[in-house]
Order: sequence, then C-alpha cells, then structure tokens
Amino acid sequence: MEIRNRIEELSGDLTTTERKLCAALLSDYPFAGLEPIQAFAEMAKTSPPTVSRFVTKLGFQGYQEFQRQLIGELKEGQRSPVDLQKTSTPVEGAFLASFMIRANALLSETSATVSDAQFDRICGLLSDEKRSIYVIGGRMSDALGLYLSRHLRQIRAKVYHLPSDPEVWPEYLLRMRPKDVLFVVDFRRYQQNLNMLAEKAAQARSAQIVLMTDKWLSPISKHASEILAVPVDSSTPWDSYTGAMALLEALVTRIADRNWTKTKSRIEAWDSMRPNFEGPGDDL
Repeated sequence: MEIRNRIEELSGDLTTTERKLCAALLSDYPFAGLEPIQAFAEMAKTSPPTVSRFVTKLGFQGYQEFQRQLIGELKEGQRSPVDLQKTSTPVEGAFLASFMIRANALLSETSATVSDAQFDRICGLLSDEKRSIYVIGGRMSDALGLYLSRHLRQIRAKVYHLPSDPEVWPEYLLRMRPKDVLFVVDFRRYQQNLNMLAEKAAQARSAQIVLMTDKWLSPISKHASEILAVPVDSSTPWDSYTGAMALLEALVTRIADRNWTKTKSRIEAWDSMRPNFEGPGDDL
C-alpha cells in the first residue's frame, strides 16, 4: 500500500503533530520524505524522534524503510513498457475476451476512485463559461486531451488545446486569467516540461490546475486543485487508458446535459458553419 493511502486510513487517529508531518509530506510528495530525517522534522517544526514514532505508526520498522517505500513508488512512476513487460501477466485463453475482462476491471476501479462530489466539482469547473479552458497531455496521453478539447469546443466557447511545442506555450500562458482552468493529462514517465507549464500557470497566472494522472501521481499534483488518479495498470507492457477515456466521456456527457438547450444550439450553429467539401458529383 502506498504511504499516502496509509495516511488516509490512519487520518482519524493522528495527533496534531502527526498531522503537521502529513501536511509537510503531502505538500511535496514523495520528495519531502526523501530528505534526511532532521530536514524532514524541521519542515514540520518537530523533532527526529517524533518523525521516527510517526513512521512506526505508519507500519515501518524505521525511517530508512519508510524512504525505501517512497523510492519504490517513484520507480513505479517511471517504468517503461520494457520494465512493465518483465512483470506482466500473460493474457490466457481467447486474447480479445481476456483482454476485455481486464479492461472492465479498470472501468470498475475508475468508478470507485472518483467520488460523485469530485466529479460534479470538475464538471462545474469545465462548464463555467466565465472560465477559459486550456487542455494538454503528454507524448501519448495528449490524444485524451485532444478528445476532451474537441468535444468541449462543441459544447462551449473559450476552449483551447495547447500544441506540443513548448515554444508557443508562453502565448497561452499570457492568455490565462485568474481562475481559468488548465486541464493536464500526465501518466507515468511524467514530462518535466508539463510540470513546469502547470507551475507557471498556477503561480504566475493564478489558473486552476485539474490533473488526470495515475495512482503514482505526476509531480504536477502539487500544483493541482483537483486530481483524477485513474487506474492504468493492465498487467501488460502497456498502461491502459480505458478508465481515463471512459471518465472523459462521462465528463463531456454530463457537461452537455447540464444545459442541453444551449449545447444543442451551439452544435447546430457549429454544424451550419462546417464547410461542405463534397463536390457536386460526390455520393451523398
């Protein structure tokens, strides 16, 4: 079990000092816990013996074991398909049917990971037309970002999909206003340039960051006001975006349904502006 999950389970039994240690750790997770015990204690304005008692309460033999767990979590977040293949579970029987069973398991896990309250909050952010919406993803996951932005554009105005070239990102940053939303998709093998973009958007432009990531948490999480940590591990060499895609579809559908009359009018207006590239001799 990951350390942040252990903290959540024990949250009702933590002392005031232990809560300060949790806050220090989670504010820069997991890196704060990789500092020497003295430095970590100073972050929370407490003492090394208190830190030792805290990690024992979390179920570790000592601070070194606690740090080994954090290092292991970091490594999980950087595993490539080559690494994943070494521990993958072969798909047995009819490949397609067996694979779909794994995909269904990820869907069930996704629905349990995201609460109704969080889902509604994010729908509210993305449907608020006072806010501009900016969307971007990583090398592979930007396909999800593009999917989200294209659907949102048909539902509402002021939706922008950032290109992959960082050289043009300053233009989009300069457009951002306080409380605008930057929606970032960043799964393991996280991209440092996306982290830098989110940091700039949050600190220099006061934008709200909504992060879609995995359970190991992109470093962007420390800048995010909302984190959608979806399951991706399919026990194959490839992380699965099945749960992430379904969640995006749910968001888009809910946002459209919230004000269907306005959505319908915008889609009809959108379609009326669509160029007709079919020549007079083309089949209809």
